[in-house]
Amino acid sequence: MRWQGQELGVADTAALPGMETVDGLVRSVTTPEFAGITFHEVLCKSALNRVPVQSRMLFEWTVNPYRGCSHACVYCFARGTHTYLDLDGGRDFDTQVVVKVNVAEVLQRELSRGSWQRGQVNLGTNTDPYQRAEGRYALMPGIIDALTTSGTPFAILTKGTLLRRDLPLLSAAAEQVDIDIAMSIAVFDDALQQSIEPGTPTTAARLATVRAAADAGFRVRVFLMPILPHLTDSMELLDDALSRIRAAGASEVVWGALHLRAGVKPWFFEWLEREHPELVSSYRGLFPGVATYAPKGYRQWLAKRIRPLIAAHGLRARADEDAPEAPRRSSLTPVRLVQRPTQPAMLF
Repeated sequence: MRWQGQELGVADTAALPGMETVDGLVRSVTTPEFAGITFHEVLCKSALNRVPVQSRMLFEWTVNPYRGCSHACVYCFARGTHTYLDLDGGRDFDTQVVVKVNVAEVLQRELSRGSWQRGQVNLGTNTDPYQRAEGRYALMPGIIDALTTSGTPFAILTKGTLLRRDLPLLSAAAEQVDIDIAMSIAVFDDALQQSIEPGTPTTAARLATVRAAADAGFRVRVFLMPILPHLTDSMELLDDALSRIRAAGASEVVWGALHLRAGVKPWFFEWLEREHPELVSSYRGLFPGVATYAPKGYRQWLAKRIRPLIAAHGLRARADEDAPEAPRRSSLTPVRLVQRPTQPAMLF
């Protein structure tokens, strides 16, 4: 792998943030409780990542304590990032997890700089901060503390039920900064969920985590995405999903159709050919060649189907593709997606 065979002290500009030189590699660890997974512990040099200006994302900064993810979601858009480490985006992405063991300390140092303008920081936009490794390394409490102490608003998107461990800390932090909590729940059929997201907590466990966060006072949104053509897009399945989301106490749904980046597509089709060969031809038609997004016609059809259901269940909604084309706002005016009802607006 590039980051093992590299000459000491020589920067690798193609490497992921914090992985530029082998000097940062502390050790590689395997343990029986995480059978089949290797953790590569590194000392990162930076924690904050700036989102490219051309991105459609509504935020400017991210923190990724982990690279790779044991949740092993076949459709995960981040799979391609593992190739920067000379690892593949399939099995390696699921089992070779990079852990930035000093990320909280580095983040605290970066946030204390006079130049930091307290733009919103998002966690969980690349790989999940509450994946199983977090139970071993407990990096999130230090990250939450660093963000809160610096007065930085932040958002967490996760599939991990380990979020519940930190709810008391997050509730205290929400008295000082704006915090957005979102749970990703794409599949509500247990058999399909275990097939396409084999390392994730069950749907029921994630819904229980939504309820716990809502009971703690947070207005929780659920990411009902990706919606999978012919697998999760029927009226019956969408209605059931939205009913369970509402019953769990969520206030908003973000939904969107499957998209397949180049680094994800081969692994997804390998799964599809194995588990649902009858759908391969249809998916080839929806995602021909290098196409990343489902055709506009399908997305419009899906919108007409799901929007009335969302309204019927009394949920606020936003489509993934509703992100504005206008330039993202600067760090001087951070985006506040969700605010606790009892918390006054914070001015920075």
